[in-house]
Amino acid sequence: MQTERKNAIRQTVIDTASRLFYKQGYANTGINQLIEESGVVKSSVYTAFRTKEDILMAYLETAGAATDKALQAAADQKDTPKERVLAVFDFMAGMVQEKEYYGCQFLNIISEIPLDNERVIKQIQKQKNGVRSLFAKLLEPIGKQGLADEIYLLFEGALIANKVHHQVWPVLIAKRIATQLIDSSK
Repeated sequence: MQTERKNAIRQTVIDTASRLFYKQGYANTGINQLIEESGVVKSSVYTAFRTKEDILMAYLETAGAATDKALQAAADQKDTPKERVLAVFDFMAGMVQEKEYYGCQFLNIISEIPLDNERVIKQIQKQKNGVRSLFAKLLEPIGKQGLADEIYLLFEGALIANKVHHQVWPVLIAKRIATQLIDSSK
């Protein structure tokens, strides 16, 4: 029973942190706000997490798993490798048009943390390398896994351009270029 309670407290803190970090940023979210909005007493928060950075790591791990699952699910709805890659862009196009979309969680955090924070950077790189690997896996059946990095750069560039312009067009252009790359490569 004690373990269930600890897990519930931990999950409540992660859920609250996820909402706050995503909407207002890591640096702009104080530990006191996180404690207050989670409804978890301070001592329990510090029992579950030693530092605010530990909470951030849990957030990144949770968000990474959810993102990986969502991208894979989008790809799995299609049949051909090309359609599966393009479905990832379609998923992104839908996501960036949602009212509560504030940009890529990982790009948002990487822009806030110091360059020497290797722990957080490695976690973000792990997630982003997972996206690169997904594209390689999707393209492998047609022998075009060598395009994975190019497709990945289009994907990331579209996320960044969307953050700047708050429009869907960067995603649509990235999808069009990805289509051309897949169709023209040998």
